[in-house]
Amino acid sequence: MPPVVPAGTVVFGIQLPVQAQSTYFVEQWELGAGPAEVAAVAQAADRAGFFYVGVCDHVAIPDELAPRMSAVWWDTIATLGWLAGLTTQTRLLSSVFNLTYRHPLVSAKSFATLDFLSHGRALIGVGAGHVEKEFAALGVDFASRGRQLDEGLEVLDEALRTGVVDGMELQPRAVQQPRPPIWVGGSAPAAIRRAARLADGWLPQGTPLDLMPGSVDIYRKERGDETGDIGAISEWLYVGEPEWDVNRPCVSGSPEQLADNLNRWAAVGVNHLQVRFPSRGVDELIDQVTAFGKQVGPLLGR
Repeated sequence: MPPVVPAGTVVFGIQLPVQAQSTYFVEQWELGAGPAEVAAVAQAADRAGFFYVGVCDHVAIPDELAPRMSAVWWDTIATLGWLAGLTTQTRLLSSVFNLTYRHPLVSAKSFATLDFLSHGRALIGVGAGHVEKEFAALGVDFASRGRQLDEGLEVLDEALRTGVVDGMELQPRAVQQPRPPIWVGGSAPAAIRRAARLADGWLPQGTPLDLMPGSVDIYRKERGDETGDIGAISEWLYVGEPEWDVNRPCVSGSPEQLADNLNRWAAVGVNHLQVRFPSRGVDELIDQVTAFGKQVGPLLGR
């Protein structure tokens, strides 16, 4: 397949707020927010030239993990389908979808329909998952999740490319041909190799910059060529200087300073960046998204 990211460019996307509320990244204002705020941020990203908006995936969170992970994780496909009708250009990324929780034909049906309804904007991010009790609740074997994901990716690929699996037809067909792009999420060597073998790109889940060269090398050696998309999750960013304590490590400053920082990722082979911004409310987040798209985005990759 041709690369989803245009050759020679560095693109950027965002995981949407509110729809996932892990204490690792949620802002206080998100706890009382809902669909209106998610829609507003997605539409701002769409206007600002963001390559994608992302939605996470969990089904049910064990009680002992809920204080840290939260139990708020909106359904991925339902949310992306809703966003398809509210946006016009940005791609709709599952970041990341646990393929082993669903039969791959069911997943193929969901993503083909999403691509059809969005006029070719589905971007499929998948991963192996990590919450053992969630697997047990769904009757899925945790220990074999890697093998199951490999097998599921092969069926997903065939179903989306051909619309036929074992004499069974799937309609509607995806708009993107031969199928919507697939990125594999994860930072372990096994996930990197899976991304190189079975997908169109790799979507790391927090690999720091200093470890990226070695990880990119694993990806390139497994893939055997220079094709494929390589992503990263950036540091927290703030366009300008925040007048409040953002309470986390954060890169702030002029558009040129932010671009210089982000272009360090591009220098080691990254061509799509998931960016994130601290904020005190939805209006501030929209302002940051807008400023980044207009002022920083055009400087990436230069």
